[in-house]
Amino acid sequence: MTSAGDGIQASGPEQGFATRQVHAGQEIDPAHGARITPLYLSAGFAFDDFDEAADRFNGGAGFSYTRLGNPTTAAVERKLAALEGGIDAIAVSSGQAAVSVALLGVLKAGDHLLSARNIYEGSRGLFRDVLSRMGIAVDFVDEHNDPDAWRRLTLPTTRAYFVESIPNPRNDLVDLRLVADVAHEHGVPLLVDNTFATPYLVRPIEHGADVVVHSTSKFLAGHGNSLGGVIIDSGRFPWARYAELHPHLTQPASGGDASFVDRFGPAAYSRFTRDVIASRLGPTVSPFNAFLLQQGLETLSLRIARHSESALEIAEWLEQRPEVESVDYSGLASSPYRALSERYLPRGAGSVFSFTLRGGEAAARAVHDSVGLFTRMTHLGDVRSLVLHPGTTSHAHATAAEKEAAGILPGLLRVSIGLEDVPDLLADLDQALARIPVETRPASGRIAPPSSPEDSPRDAHRIHEHILRRAAVSIA
Repeated sequence: MTSAGDGIQASGPEQGFATRQVHAGQEIDPAHGARITPLYLSAGFAFDDFDEAADRFNGGAGFSYTRLGNPTTAAVERKLAALEGGIDAIAVSSGQAAVSVALLGVLKAGDHLLSARNIYEGSRGLFRDVLSRMGIAVDFVDEHNDPDAWRRLTLPTTRAYFVESIPNPRNDLVDLRLVADVAHEHGVPLLVDNTFATPYLVRPIEHGADVVVHSTSKFLAGHGNSLGGVIIDSGRFPWARYAELHPHLTQPASGGDASFVDRFGPAAYSRFTRDVIASRLGPTVSPFNAFLLQQGLETLSLRIARHSESALEIAEWLEQRPEVESVDYSGLASSPYRALSERYLPRGAGSVFSFTLRGGEAAARAVHDSVGLFTRMTHLGDVRSLVLHPGTTSHAHATAAEKEAAGILPGLLRVSIGLEDVPDLLADLDQALARIPVETRPASGRIAPPSSPEDSPRDAHRIHEHILRRAAVSIA
């Protein structure tokens, strides 16, 4: 079986990010000279003879069955490992599959997972409702940037920590190095979901993370056309030093084979997770989706830079609106997470954030249903701008107390800013805000909608020009 760590084409960390996103992991097709990795839509791969078949099933180079590996998938795995700075990557069928497989590569029945509370509700549900049925206990840390809060909840059975680089949906950033240091004090790895940031904005491995996961369906593929997930192994965690905590990697494997650490060294985790967890559970990414992901990655830096620039302009605009109670975007000067954003996200704070309207759910409903350019959709990281009301969708099954504790108030909307022109997005938001019911508006807010359809775009362009002038003055 061929993995991402095999045969990486010359394109390493010493080269720039854009160079790696185009060239890393790819080889010119030896059969016909194709410059990009072809799409190999084949369930299996023929063997030349008896001995080659046996060799493939005993870890030899090459491919046997797409559930175990595929040339198209292997190429994109190599690229993702290079972009995140890992030694190996495992592509799977979705982001949820990536989180599940990554954790099962560490955890077993009787173990304990410690996670920040401010994570994607789907992940929280996975931990609370699914892992618990497997005998894996879970606790959530409320004060995620307090090292003692992590220490207090760490048990003798704790085997992994989990956080998000940019938490969904409120941008309440985690100090990655702080959490990594506490995890390592206790001999456990830190797993980071880097979906919102992508490796262009932050590479968690450089800040102490041991395993990174993504929903590649989002920014990495970038066009809303495919599902996928990936697990990247840093190769840095010292499994042998904490052998008693991680016996599945440090003790002899089934059948009398040497341990994964003895056989694969720094790649012990990724080989176990690929060969034992992913291959047997079978969350295989389609080679077609891997091909689409490969295409999306080649423009990642260009897209993310534009996404982030636009998001900051729109967040600043929303912050000035009387209808808006608050804007949760770490790139804002007013954000309590601005210092962490400057430290970990110097290239930009991403493009997914939330804002809360003063008029509660009625105001959120009016804006949600009045946008025309934004798409009402449970997705993010698309070239198109998207909007969602978490309180009645992603967090619908959370209790009122849980929503309040998470800051998911009735008036909160989550947006994912796409690649459209900012003035057009501002115009769409402006006309939607103007349709908030009069009785829910603040006393100082505008009551009447724009007097003509042309007024709203004109106002948006004026505010856009004001933001650009302000930026020019600050640079000067």
